[in-house]
Amino acid sequence: MNNWFECKVQTQKQLDSGKIQKTVEPYLVDALNFTEAEARIIKEVSPFCNGEMTVTDIKRVKYSELFQTTDSDADKWYKVKCNFITFDEKTQTEKKQASLMLVQASSLKDALKRFEEGMKGSMMDYVVAMVQETNLLDVYPYEPLVEADDKPEYEQ
Repeated sequence: MNNWFECKVQTQKQLDSGKIQKTVEPYLVDALNFTEAEARIIKEVSPFCNGEMTVTDIKRVKYSELFQTTDSDADKWYKVKCNFITFDEKTQTEKKQASLMLVQASSLKDALKRFEEGMKGSMMDYVVAMVQETNLLDVYPYEPLVEADDKPEYEQ
């Protein structure tokens, strides 16, 4: 299970006019706690920053699934709210359980298509309740560190 944290990072960007402007950009990082989230976002974003960088906000967000792609055109992130439908035998009623998922895509239509492709193997019935573009610039899932001894010989 992933623990997702939305981190807002304030940086200084140079505009085409040469003027320096402060910007706040949101990122998503998978971490165990707030402290690790701050350390990971600093590690990931600092190589791309010229000048001062400050983490201004960190909040926990609940995404149950992440649909990532290597397609270079897919440069946006979309939040998909999906309602899983179950039938309660005891009360003889249908119940819906909402779940938020994140999809990397190039457009709203592409996000829905990629979501449907990702859910093909699902045995549960579901209904897509919402697809919304987010303002996230990038997402950093957890990647375990590989020790030098664990690397294949050709990589050492």
